[in-house]
Amino acid sequence: MRNFALSRITPYVKKYWVPMTIAILLGGVEILFETRIPLIEKAIIDGPLKDASQRDRLLPLVGLLLVLGTIEVVLASFRRLSLSRVALSVETDMRNDLYNHLQSLPVAFHDGWQTGQLLSRAMQDINSIRRFVGFGLPFLIILTFQFFYVISIMFRENRVLAAVVAITLLPVFWVSWNYSRSYRGISRKIQDAEGDLGTTIEEAASGIRIIKAFGRGPRMLLNFKAQAEGVREAGMSSVKLNSWTWPTFDIFPQLAVVEVLLLGGLMIMSESRTFMGFDMGGRFTSGGLVAFISLMWMLVWPLDALGWILGGIQESRTACERIWEVLDTEPDVRDAPDAVDLPEVAGRLSMRDVWFRYEENRDWVLKGVNLEIEPGETLALVGTTGCGKTTLAMLIPRLYEAQRGEVALDNHDVTKLKLSSLRSHVGVAFEDPILFSASVRENLIMGRPDATEEEIASALKTAQAEFVYKLPFGLETRVGEQGHTLSGGQRQRLALARAVLGRPQVLVLDDPLSAVDVHTEAMIEEALETVLKGVTAILVVHRPSTLALADRVALMDEGKIVAVGIHHELMDSHPLYRAVLSQEAEEMEEKELTA
Repeated sequence: MRNFALSRITPYVKKYWVPMTIAILLGGVEILFETRIPLIEKAIIDGPLKDASQRDRLLPLVGLLLVLGTIEVVLASFRRLSLSRVALSVETDMRNDLYNHLQSLPVAFHDGWQTGQLLSRAMQDINSIRRFVGFGLPFLIILTFQFFYVISIMFRENRVLAAVVAITLLPVFWVSWNYSRSYRGISRKIQDAEGDLGTTIEEAASGIRIIKAFGRGPRMLLNFKAQAEGVREAGMSSVKLNSWTWPTFDIFPQLAVVEVLLLGGLMIMSESRTFMGFDMGGRFTSGGLVAFISLMWMLVWPLDALGWILGGIQESRTACERIWEVLDTEPDVRDAPDAVDLPEVAGRLSMRDVWFRYEENRDWVLKGVNLEIEPGETLALVGTTGCGKTTLAMLIPRLYEAQRGEVALDNHDVTKLKLSSLRSHVGVAFEDPILFSASVRENLIMGRPDATEEEIASALKTAQAEFVYKLPFGLETRVGEQGHTLSGGQRQRLALARAVLGRPQVLVLDDPLSAVDVHTEAMIEEALETVLKGVTAILVVHRPSTLALADRVALMDEGKIVAVGIHHELMDSHPLYRAVLSQEAEEMEEKELTA
C-alpha cells in the first residue's frame, strides 16, 4: 500500500475527470499564450525600438501583449475555479465515506482507537488530499509541461544557451529525489504526532470536570506541553529539511540566469552565428537575450514550486496511508449476504454456548453462556463487577459480536438479521448516558423520528424526565456537548426516555437508574412496570431494589451463568447471590450518605 497509496484516491478523482481535464488543458493553453509574450517582446526590441522605420508596428505589438495578458488572466481564473470545485468535491466525498465507514465499524474498533487520531484523519489528512488534488496533482502535470515546453522554445532560440541552462538545472532533479525520500518519514511523524495531540485536547475538553475536581490541571498541562513539543520537534525536522532544500531549487535557476546574461552578452557582442565553435542557430540579438531571460524566469516558478509540490505529495501519500488504515478495516459486525428483515417480533431471546472476548490474545469475558428468555419476560443480570453482565447484554443488539455460539431472537440468529431491522426492535439504555449537542427533542427521537407529541410526553413521564418542559426552551433546549448542561440523573432519565420512546419489543437496560436518587428511582420503577408488560427485557442490575421489576434473575460469575431463578429462591440457595446483593446494598448506602 505504501508504494501506491495515492492511487487509492483515483476513484474519487475519476468522478470529476471532465472538469479536472478541462482545468489541466486550460493550464496548458495558458502556458502557450504566456510563452508568446517573450517572443513579442523580442519582436518589439529588435523591431520598432531598434529600427525607426518599423515604429508603426509598436502599437499593434503592445496591443497584442495586452490581449495575450488578458486571455491568460481569464484562463487562470477558470482553471482555479474548476480545480477548486474538483478538490472540494473530492474532499467532501472522502469525508462522507470515512464518516459512513466509521459508523459501520463495531464498537470494539472505536474502543481501540484514539478519538484524536480519527479526527486528524477526518480533518487534516483529508485536507492534505484536497490540496494535492486541487494543486499538487494538476500543477505537477502543468508545470512539467511548462518546463519542457519552455526548454524546447529556448533550444529553438539559442541552442548553446539552452544547453547551458539544461545542464545547470540537472542537479535539481537529484535534489528533488532525495528530498522526496527524506520527507516521507517526517510527514508521517508530524501527522501521527498531531493526531496524538488532538486526542489529548479532546480528552481535556470532555474531561474538564474531572481535571478540575482532582486538581490535575498542572499535570495535564505538563503532558500537553510534552506532546506539543513533540509536534514542534517533528515540525522543525520538516523546517530544517526545507531550509536547505528549497533554496537549492532557487540557486540553480539563479545561476542559470547569470550564465545566460554573461554568455548572451558575449554572443551579442560577437555578432556571429557561432560561439566558441558551437552553432547558435542564428545571430543572437538584444531582443533575443531579453526573450531568453523572460523564458528563463518562466522556469523559476516550476522549480520554486517543486519543493512545495513534492512536500504536498508526500503529505498526501502519508494521509492516504492513514485514512485507508481505517477504510481497509472490515467491520466484523455487518449485514450477512443473506440477512433478512424481521417485521414482527415476539421477543424470545436465546443464547447458546456463547463465548466472547475483546481481543484475540485476551482472556474470555463470556464462557459458554446458555440462557433462554421467554417473550414478555424481564430477566435481571446480577454478578460481581467484571463478570460480563454488560457485555452479555450488548451482544443482543450486536454492538459486539460473539466469537462462538449463537444469540437468537425468535429463533433467528441475530447475525442473519439485518442490523437496521434488529436494532429497530431492540431498545438500549446505557449506564453512562450519551447525549448529543442538540435539542432535547432531537436526542429523544433519535430512535424514532416519527414520534408524536403524545408519545414523547408518555416516554418522558415513564422516565420521570418531565423536567425538560421547565427548561428555557422546553423540548427545543440544546443540552450542550454530551448533555453536560444537565445533571447525571437528568441525562440518565432522558436516555431512558429515548429507549422507551422507540417502543421496542426487546429492551436492554444497563443499570439505567444508577444516577438517580432513591425517590426518583421508585417513581421510575413504578412507571417501568407498565412499560415492561409484554416486553422482553434484560436488566443489568446494580441496585437490589431494581430486582422487583424482574420475573427471574440470572447470576453471573467469571463469565458464566451459574444460576437462574426467582429472587427469593436464589437468596435461599446461593451464598454468592446473597454476597453480591449485600455488597451492592452497602455500596448504594455509602453513595447515598456521601451524596
